[in-house]
Amino acid sequence: MSDVPTWYDLLDVARDASTDEVRAAWKAQIADLEPGERRFDALNRAARVLLDPAARAAYDAEHPVVDDQHCDEREPEEPLVASLPSWDGRNGGVPSWLLAGLAVVAAGLVTITAWTWTSSSAGASGTDPSVRQAQVAAERAVVPVLSYDYEHLDDDQRAAQALMTGSYRQEYDKLFSVLQENAPRTQTRVTASVVASGIVRASGDRVQVLVFVDRPTTNKLGSEPVVYKDQVTLSMQLVDGEWLVDDLITSPVQG
Repeated sequence: MSDVPTWYDLLDVARDASTDEVRAAWKAQIADLEPGERRFDALNRAARVLLDPAARAAYDAEHPVVDDQHCDEREPEEPLVASLPSWDGRNGGVPSWLLAGLAVVAAGLVTITAWTWTSSSAGASGTDPSVRQAQVAAERAVVPVLSYDYEHLDDDQRAAQALMTGSYRQEYDKLFSVLQENAPRTQTRVTASVVASGIVRASGDRVQVLVFVDRPTTNKLGSEPVVYKDQVTLSMQLVDGEWLVDDLITSPVQG
């Protein structure tokens, strides 16, 4: 029996909890957290998986053992499935920043750093032109998607939405609503910038790009920015000749 806590443990709900119970537990646990805290991000990820029927079914299949011991301090392993987004607040995003959550790309996918990464200013020699276009689009999109200012959240939301597919926009909007509730109270501002990026995998009209991002964050507790460093996996989808964000997963850079 594995002692690794699950998303159910993190939210402190039963395996057979209803959607309403999961949503209530999620909202209760993030109520007093700053957008951008590691736990805030983890709770959003858990909610995104467990509130999506298909993602939850896949997660349950990967984690068939029920562990009755709840652990609120450790972040559970991510499921080896890909689909919805994860955005965190103060760490730079929702979905992260937030804003946020939902069926998660495999932790193994993010740790596949055998890919050849390049600085954002360097060309990807030997790379298919279309794939390179997707990489450039991901670098451009990640900044507005992971940046926001509590004083003009509506404008920030519209700027990010323009760079997303319709399906991802729906998930983004769900999590952005949490940001809209919390950011004005905490007076949070996040300004993301790209450090480097690389291709994780490419297949036809879909390309996954890993982007390293700095996210200086300020709030009412201090005017000096705290710089969060994250690795962001963006799934870019080609739609009518334009590369759009179809999924976004963030996790803090380790070490």
